[in-house]
Amino acid sequence: MNDYEVREVEVEPGVRLRLRHRAAAGPGPGQVPFLLVHGLSSNARLWDEVAGALAAAGHPSWAVDLRGHGESDAPESGYDTGTAAADLAAVITALGLRRPVVAGQSWGGNVVVRLAAKHPELPGALGLVDGGWIDLHAAFPDWESCERALRPQDIDGRPAATMRQWLDSAHPDWSDTARAATLANMRVRPDGTMERRLTIPHHLEILRSMWDGPPGPDLPLVAVPALLLPALGPDDERAQPVRRAAAALPDAAVRWYPGGDHDLHAQHPAMVAADLLTLARDRRKEAT
Repeated sequence: MNDYEVREVEVEPGVRLRLRHRAAAGPGPGQVPFLLVHGLSSNARLWDEVAGALAAAGHPSWAVDLRGHGESDAPESGYDTGTAAADLAAVITALGLRRPVVAGQSWGGNVVVRLAAKHPELPGALGLVDGGWIDLHAAFPDWESCERALRPQDIDGRPAATMRQWLDSAHPDWSDTARAATLANMRVRPDGTMERRLTIPHHLEILRSMWDGPPGPDLPLVAVPALLLPALGPDDERAQPVRRAAAALPDAAVRWYPGGDHDLHAQHPAMVAADLLTLARDRRKEAT
């Protein structure tokens, strides 16, 4: 039995985004909806196990494939943080979601911060999963250095079996569901080789938008509670940007994940879901 229902939303003429909808396990008052947003070159399926835990706790969720990712349309333009945030606003409006908890991982965290800054009336809270504070401009001396360091490998034509073997060895603590979802970042051709769903040029357009538009100016404009889930501990040398982001947000808390993978939602879905559920409980308190 498939626990997920596929939904589509047209975010602009001719551009439709695919969503995986997971209904709550049972009806009842106080259900807080969740909108789950993946990172760069990822896809909605990475949220499946988190969504299952949210549903078991009584909350529906919608995990979105952003444009050019997963099963969504891949138009020629719109590969930037601002457009992705506008697409999320269109999704929330089209689905009639009332003040959802919007969780974003990695670049998806930056996107949901932009959403909250530009559309303060839409989200009810933010979950920032190892993202939302990513500032490439501060991490590299110039765009050329950034592009060289972060340009993705050209893996088109490689055997899918090779990627499966690598995932098994690199992430032995991930579930089969999480590894299969990661493999779905690529499309498997009939001959058993892979190709990227998000093309390298579009990947670089998103990176450039992250370089040009870091989240710093957006953070003070976020008018809802935010929970930061960094994949590191408080004593890590990389913790300072997390602390700066938390200080810039009007209402923020941090839940550290020492030694965590960047894809925390794949590595620790039950823990991530439990943390995100604290935001839903806060939303219910506000409503009563």
